[in-house]
Amino acid sequence: MDAAKTQLMALFEKLNQFVSDLDTTSIAEERKQTLSPLVEYIQEKLDNHQPIRLNLICTHNSRRSHLSQVWAQTMAHYFGIDNVSCFSGGTEATALFPMVASTLANCGFDINMLSEGKNPVYGIKFSENVHPIICFSKKMDDDFNPKSDFAAIMTCSQADEGCPFVPGAEKRIPITYEDPKAFDGTPEQAQKYRERSEQIATEMFYVFSQIQK
Repeated sequence: MDAAKTQLMALFEKLNQFVSDLDTTSIAEERKQTLSPLVEYIQEKLDNHQPIRLNLICTHNSRRSHLSQVWAQTMAHYFGIDNVSCFSGGTEATALFPMVASTLANCGFDINMLSEGKNPVYGIKFSENVHPIICFSKKMDDDFNPKSDFAAIMTCSQADEGCPFVPGAEKRIPITYEDPKAFDGTPEQAQKYRERSEQIATEMFYVFSQIQK
């Protein structure tokens, strides 16, 4: 890879260090089996020169689905997997929980609140040279999200059980995470959000590291 391309793909320095320190050996073999359908989906799309669209879904589109969207998009960029678009949605719309934005900022993302209100809109950047990821809470079939030719990644067990059918999805892949919401308002809150963010980052790093270009 030439120097210009390397510079274009560079993450922010602090974020790059965070990503470089991730340890995929911490992922159990059973969990890798859970992740393998996503690896296969991305690889198949790439091999067929088709757009790769991932809609990360949880009940309220407030925590896990946003963390998954941001980390998946970041890792696609980090590993140079082109034509990947990551979205997120819920079975209902609420708001992106502020601790999610704070957690990502502490990892090295550049966070900008683009609009305030009950459901604020955030622009989240992982590199100087890319458009921000636009994050706000929305239903999975919101007009902001793809209508067809995408994989629905179910990031919470409630959404996985409650949505046996996701309109427009050509594949439905359950990759569920424990909800850090259980620790809201406790002394462990920040730590638990960091732990969940790091778990998702590590797994998305693993997924995209498996793709053969």
